[in-house]
Amino acid sequence: MKKVAHHDLPKKYVLKNHYETDIISVYFYNNIIVTEAAEGVTLSYKTAFPILVTGLKMLGTKPWVYISNRVNSYSLNPNDYFYLEKIPSLKGLAIVSYGDLAQKNAEMESMFFKKPFQCFPDLISAFTWAEELLARH
Repeated sequence: MKKVAHHDLPKKYVLKNHYETDIISVYFYNNIIVTEAAEGVTLSYKTAFPILVTGLKMLGTKPWVYISNRVNSYSLNPNDYFYLEKIPSLKGLAIVSYGDLAQKNAEMESMFFKKPFQCFPDLISAFTWAEELLARH
């Protein structure tokens, strides 16, 4: 795994690890995980499962929050959130979307996820929410 400087975040958020596949980039900021799907891909339980397993091995059992940084256009099946809900260490999901339509799609996705779920216009707001959520666990 190579370390990269990618997101313009305050210095308190230290990028610990990063890995990429053909469909997604995953960034580990301690127990806040940021993903960025590649343009035009379809994410599903089947395509993302190996990525999830790799991430869970790196995280262990510590509580974590998942932030989907929607910098590209891609598709997903929100019914697959069912599988994410089963992960006990996952405490919440944030979606950072850019644009009104993307925001409305993200809000619709919240109906498929029973754990804490929030939509944000920027990464810093999502990180702040994630920290607050993790402080309660």
